[in-house]
Amino acid sequence: MTEPPAGRPERLTATPPGIAVAALDDLADPGARAVVIEIGDRRFHGFLVRRGMAVTGFVDRCPHMGLPLAQRLDAYLTPDGNLVACSWHGALFRPDDGACVAGPCPGQSLTPWPVTVAGGVVRTA
Repeated sequence: MTEPPAGRPERLTATPPGIAVAALDDLADPGARAVVIEIGDRRFHGFLVRRGMAVTGFVDRCPHMGLPLAQRLDAYLTPDGNLVACSWHGALFRPDDGACVAGPCPGQSLTPWPVTVAGGVVRTA
């Protein structure tokens, strides 16, 4: 693993289980929200997608170019709320499993970030 540039924290691709990250009622339905978790001097960047009572989590990194998906805060979904969209190159992903369904990353998927919902709270799993 290469060291991050001076002054920039290392980016994590996973989190420990049990961290409360959002109240279910605070997530729009359908909707998505960015999550940043600081662990020591490192950071995890992910996002949550809510559809009904189901919430899925993904690492905020497009498999095509490695960039965060949203150029605007929490703008992860297409206007109809049916797909996750990369705002940089137009890749589209299914919100239930992160599989690419259109754009420059055929056969690739978003990296899942395991989360659970219990008692109205979304937690890392």
